[in-house]
Amino acid sequence: MTISMHAAFAPIAKTLLGALSNVLQKGADFAAAKNVDPSVLLNARLAPDMFALARQVQIATDMARGGAARLAGKDVPSVADTETTFDELKKRIADTIAYIDGIPASAIDGSENKEIVLKMRAGDMTFTGQRYLMGFVIPNLTFHCATAYNILRHNGVEVGKRDFLGAF
Repeated sequence: MTISMHAAFAPIAKTLLGALSNVLQKGADFAAAKNVDPSVLLNARLAPDMFALARQVQIATDMARGGAARLAGKDVPSVADTETTFDELKKRIADTIAYIDGIPASAIDGSENKEIVLKMRAGDMTFTGQRYLMGFVIPNLTFHCATAYNILRHNGVEVGKRDFLGAF
């Protein structure tokens, strides 16, 4: 059985991002119910050298948007990292899902062997489209969504595996 690049990317990205949005809502609800300043959760981190919750969400959305754009041969849209509330982060997620939905499957399909070059601080990284998607985009997107989930869970927000997995 074969799977197209779009089918390997869009559904999982949208599921992870949708679940992330729902987990953020649970974080906002928790903060309101417990009379916790939401910025405490938004600035929480699992370890001193890890990014805070808000940055984890920003990176997850950047990864999904950048993945879609590069595979489709488009310029990666630049989005300012200015979100300071749960609602702003949820809007960023919704905008990212809308961006993915706006790219037709035909623009991503067939990109398996396309050369993708990422400019990194340590030097350029070159991938085929398939390796970029399967070995970079999906693992990074999953990592940052899971880390955001874990930050909230660690701080007492009642979320479980079903919340992370999304619509199952």
